Amino acid sequence: MTSETTPAPHTGPGIEVPHVPHLRAAVVAACWHEEITTGLLDGTLRAFGDAGITEPTVIRVPGSFELPVAAGRLARGGYDAVVALGMVLQGTTAHFEYVCQGVTTGLTEVATSTGVPVGFGVLTCSTEEQARDRAGLPGSRQDVGYESAVAALSTAVALAEAGV
Repeated sequence: MTSETTPAPHTGPGIEVPHVPHLRAAVVAACWHEEITTGLLDGTLRAFGDAGITEPTVIRVPGSFELPVAAGRLARGGYDAVVALGMVLQGTTAHFEYVCQGVTTGLTEVATSTGVPVGFGVLTCSTEEQARDRAGLPGSRQDVGYESAVAALSTAVALAEAGV
């Protein structure tokens, strides 16, 4: 899988968007915190478009805790890259820690057990303001949806180029 690359306008230094129109890509996004997760989803779809992917699969699930099972099905279903998007807002109970740990462990397990890159676009924030600043919304300083898509696509390309 060879690809051309273009600079990514919303990613960290040295990361480029691969041109991979042949790649099968999917995104699973939580519905909780709809404004934030829709911003993340828009960023992911923009990155897919910049990569030449015109028909990605999009699945919505209720919350972030459901992301690993959906990402796992997609990864085992023949997709080359999967992106998981959600937001967990810290409250006054241990729920935040349990959900964050479960989602992180679950998505890591999906990636390592299937060999399919999973872009981690789950915001774990103390305030809604922190989430808005990372969600790729107008005025945001960061676009985690875009960045996590580029990470998954770039990893898929790197693995293919390495022949693994």
